[in-house]
Parts: sequence; structure tokens; C-alpha cells
Amino acid sequence: MRTIGGTDLDERLLREAIDLARDHMRAGSGGPFGALIARDGEVIARGWNQVTSELDPTAHAEVVAIRQACVSLRDFRLERCTLYASCEPCPMCLAATYWARIDRVVFGAGRADAASIGFDDSRIYDEISLPRDARTLHMRQLLRDEARSAMEEWVTKQDRIPY
Repeated sequence: MRTIGGTDLDERLLREAIDLARDHMRAGSGGPFGALIARDGEVIARGWNQVTSELDPTAHAEVVAIRQACVSLRDFRLERCTLYASCEPCPMCLAATYWARIDRVVFGAGRADAASIGFDDSRIYDEISLPRDARTLHMRQLLRDEARSAMEEWVTKQDRIPY
């Protein structure tokens, strides 16, 4: 374990994420969740839950931190980065973490802890694994050929940036 001043770096940065959660929750910014992203021990972004203050259901602490880190590094890939989250990331935040190519996640409370105070993501975890037609979210596929034509055009685009 890497230590700084006798304190484990992961513990120190996770404590900072927890403090972000508490401070911004007390200030009325949103739910009790905080996150930060670090590379080589240096914090490059901080985020806290802003769902209710920004009226944005995607403004979870982890997503806010990922957005800021990408701007800070001028890259949509956050390789060699660690996400520190006060709580285990929900399905949306976990997916964003994978898309950002973050290498590690260190978290405090677990998803069962979040469920115990009303933030229960189990329905989403369960639904994602179901076939499309078995989900409670009604989905309808239309214009597949038209949509695929745009995708096929992207494949041949000379200046595309793969991700």
C-alpha cells in the first residue's frame, strides 16, 4: 500500500470523498454521495451528488467527477486513474467508469447500505440482465436500417476517433 505521511493514500482520498458527500449533502446540493478521481496520487477531479440541485438524474457524484476529470485531462480516457466514491457505484456510474477506462474503484458504503436508506439499485441491476422484452421499461425498435447506415458510415470515416 502506498502511504503518504503515514496514512494510506486510498484511505486519505476516500475520506475526502466521504467529506465531500457530507458537506454538500448538508448544504442541500443533493444526496449523501461524493467522489473524486486521482492519477498517481494527485486529485484531478471532485464530484458530489447534484441530482436535486441541478434537476439532473445523471448528476451522480461519480459522473460529475468523471466529467470534470475528462475536461481537466482533455481526454475521454481516464486510464491510470482511480475513482474514490463514498458509496459503491450504481449501475449508471459503474458503466460510466468502464466507458472512461478507469483502472480502479475504491468505495466506502456498499449498495446494501445505500438501499437501506432508500437508494435501492437492485431493480436496475436485475432489469439489465433480462432480455429486452422481459424488462418493465417498454422498448420499441424502429428504423434499424436507417440507424445502421449512420453506424456504417462512421466505420469508413477517415477522421473518426475510436472509443
